[in-house]
Amino acid sequence: MRRDFSSSSLVGLLGELALLETETSKQDFAERLGQWLGVFEGMTLHAAHQASQACEPAKPSAARPAAKPGLTDEFQRVRTTLVKAIQASTAASAKNQGLISDAPTQASAEDAPYAPHHQRYLQQQRTMGLKIEVLRAQARQAMSPRSPRLAELARFDAVMEQMLGGREHKLLASVPALLERRFEHLRASGQPGWPERFGKDLQRILLAELEVRLQPVMGLIEALSNEVKKYP
Repeated sequence: MRRDFSSSSLVGLLGELALLETETSKQDFAERLGQWLGVFEGMTLHAAHQASQACEPAKPSAARPAAKPGLTDEFQRVRTTLVKAIQASTAASAKNQGLISDAPTQASAEDAPYAPHHQRYLQQQRTMGLKIEVLRAQARQAMSPRSPRLAELARFDAVMEQMLGGREHKLLASVPALLERRFEHLRASGQPGWPERFGKDLQRILLAELEVRLQPVMGLIEALSNEVKKYP
């Protein structure tokens, strides 16, 4: 699970582009998490965490079903699909803005509004959200039959997704607005080729966001993989 959102490559990239302050909070993870949750949500999360900690690890001799094949392959397939979709979207955006064509018009690119970029970014966010939500559920399904401890971890992850999903959605929904600042800054600079530079920044940020979104699934797959290595 992500213990420090502020250390992610996405936040680092936004800071590099001067769109976000990246000073690391002095509060620990539990304190920051508490600011995200109401009393009821906090109690629910605490109960789920306690249950996962209280569960005894299964002994090596315990009968356990075989690991679901292909989960890692499915993760890689989904990730590759999303990376290609991002690359295709930003390439299409560049073409539509006059950056790539048989007779590119620099003036048309420089005069184009930010709105199309915003819409493309939102579309990519929706696609990532839907595909990764399904993948995360598949990972939990694969974990549950393996051992009581992994079953509790899967339940805890489901609670985490429910409790923090709304907050994460709000944070990531603010990224396109931050990008508009970059767009306007580059436009105002008047530097040659600034639209192409913005397109590259847009792609980098989308790819960084993808890695952030995939981290919880990576954690689940890693936990399952470790269990399989211990008790094949």
